[in-house]
Amino acid sequence: MILSGKTIKQFIHDDQIAISHYKDISIQPASIDLCLGQSFLVVDDMSTPILSVDKPAKYHEIQVTDGKDIVIPPKTFMLGTTLEHIRLPDHLTAFVEGRSSIGRLGVFIQNAGWIDPGFSGQITLELFNANRVPVQLKVGMRVCQLVIAQVDQATEGYSGKYLFQEGATASRVYMDRDRGEKKE
Repeated sequence: MILSGKTIKQFIHDDQIAISHYKDISIQPASIDLCLGQSFLVVDDMSTPILSVDKPAKYHEIQVTDGKDIVIPPKTFMLGTTLEHIRLPDHLTAFVEGRSSIGRLGVFIQNAGWIDPGFSGQITLELFNANRVPVQLKVGMRVCQLVIAQVDQATEGYSGKYLFQEGATASRVYMDRDRGEKKE
């Protein structure tokens, strides 16, 4: 069951869900809008001949102050982050959808998958400009919406490699447990 905006608001007020920088205006009928944070990563294509699942990629870090612009060049992929830190209890999960108004500019915004029950941290966003012209976004603007759903029973909660992430966080696929290593 997807939570209504009214339920999300009540869960925030009851401290069942924590969302920093919360504003009532962010509540939507069945989601809550999240804002673009200040941290961005772009693959260092000068020193990275190929991206591999076996080792970390090299990135250029970009920090942008609140209210300033980030320009996404044409046909460019970059990682960004939400301004908000979130904390979900063990009985709720969530996913990110890009705002339609941003998508209509040709910018696709999502996160890599479900936000597991028990997750706490900032959400890393995958940003892609599908246009042939640059797109300018402002740090602090609403760019995506968090859709929250109830799971059928409480879980043990997320304890994975992205727990408590801060800022745009690069892929850690090389740390996957099924790769024969005991890392997490």
